[in-house]
Amino acid sequence: MITALYSDQLIAENAPMDRRLAALILSRGNRIGYIASAPEPQREFFDEKRQYYLNYGLSLDPFVDLDALAGDDQIGRLFSCSAIHLTGGHTGDFLRRLRQSGMLERLRAWALNDGIVVGTSAGAILMTPTIAADALFTGGSPEAVRDGAALDLVPFEFFPHLNDDPGYLPALLRYSETMANSIVACRAGEGLIVGNGLVEVFGAPLMISGGFVEAADRRRIVDMLSRA
Repeated sequence: MITALYSDQLIAENAPMDRRLAALILSRGNRIGYIASAPEPQREFFDEKRQYYLNYGLSLDPFVDLDALAGDDQIGRLFSCSAIHLTGGHTGDFLRRLRQSGMLERLRAWALNDGIVVGTSAGAILMTPTIAADALFTGGSPEAVRDGAALDLVPFEFFPHLNDDPGYLPALLRYSETMANSIVACRAGEGLIVGNGLVEVFGAPLMISGGFVEAADRRRIVDMLSRA
């Protein structure tokens, strides 16, 4: 299994991570399945992302709307892809759609069977044990989240867009004192690729644990994974 967790994606600062991810996907094929976080009648986000991946020789297909799954053929096409992309959006709604469609466990099983999963923002948060930290984006409290269990593909929580609000870091520090998981927090243009022995860190993410913050460099990520 390989997971690629982006804070965001469609900016020039992500080019080094994009190139590395593209090389990993192209070693298996060139098709990426796209799971939308919400209905996209005009497919504007899909079309933007499709053009983005084309720049790296990758084909984004099929498009999957969890509210309108077209049966086993569509699901089969999705899971025959070289990688699957989970979009940004409203994390809680995305998780609800994955559960209601029966895709949460199917996607987890596919990933654990040596799949490549790419997540941006909400999609990256969904790869973790819980989406609790996402509550900060709407002024809520992570500690109050009771039904946030997600894909659990990595043994840490993920928080994107750290630079969007100066209040996020102190809130994450307080939250980290109440739970066992570490939190990897990324600013725009930062991210990481983890899995199959790979630990590659792009930019300067932070690792938050037990009320303390330090650099989420490769050595610390490797150490955290070894203890998971």
